[in-house]
Amino acid sequence: MGSRRGEEAQRRGEAQGGALAEAGGEQRAGEEGDHVIEGDDAEDSREESEGTENEGLSWIQWFCGLQGNEFFTEVAEEFVQDDFNLTGLGSQVPYYDYALDIILDIETPQDEMLTQDQQELVESAAEVLYGLIHARYIATQRGMQQMLEKFRRCDFGRCPRVLCDGQAVLPVGQSDIPHQLTVKVFCPKCQDMYYPKSSRKAATDGAYFGTSFPHLLLQTFPELFPPSRPEVYVPRIYGFRLYNGPKGHGKENHPPLRS
Repeated sequence: MGSRRGEEAQRRGEAQGGALAEAGGEQRAGEEGDHVIEGDDAEDSREESEGTENEGLSWIQWFCGLQGNEFFTEVAEEFVQDDFNLTGLGSQVPYYDYALDIILDIETPQDEMLTQDQQELVESAAEVLYGLIHARYIATQRGMQQMLEKFRRCDFGRCPRVLCDGQAVLPVGQSDIPHQLTVKVFCPKCQDMYYPKSSRKAATDGAYFGTSFPHLLLQTFPELFPPSRPEVYVPRIYGFRLYNGPKGHGKENHPPLRS
């Protein structure tokens, strides 16, 4: 079940091992006894270290640590183990039992009976299942506290609107049904939604955060609301404020012409 985790660790090991080998090749031996670590040895050592480090991670830690998954927080295992919290998800996710075993790092004899194609489907199902569990977890007190810490660190990014002055944003979905719409970010200051800057994050399913999360968090922690209303941009020409906007707008406000 850990094939994707193994491939990810190998790719990271190769990339970092190659960088280390290149840095080692640039070193100069000042004395006869000095030596430079050979590129192949450094790469092998780095791959072994990365593989060992990856093996020590739980599936949840590994998944949340993947590039592009920075919006996710780690769901407590006891939350995943409580069947009440997973009510109704079995009908939404294929290979549900296998996927749940992956999330909880449970290996069973039945795993060996899966073909390579089935294994890939199960791993994909595990990611969907975790996303849907995640949407429920961040609506709990413990989950909101974890997301609050990420919000305060600006892990979700900042509002791209100039007049919001870099206001921190929160992830939000436009649908609670998976495979419908991707995640967006919500700005508490201008009360609007935007696409995440990262294309990797922008590809994440919005249902993994839900439509209610940012508003629930802000209601729970009202001190997060910006103290002042957002400044409104005023169009001007040579310093003069425009009247009724561009030409053709607001004609209904003009008095009728007299003959």
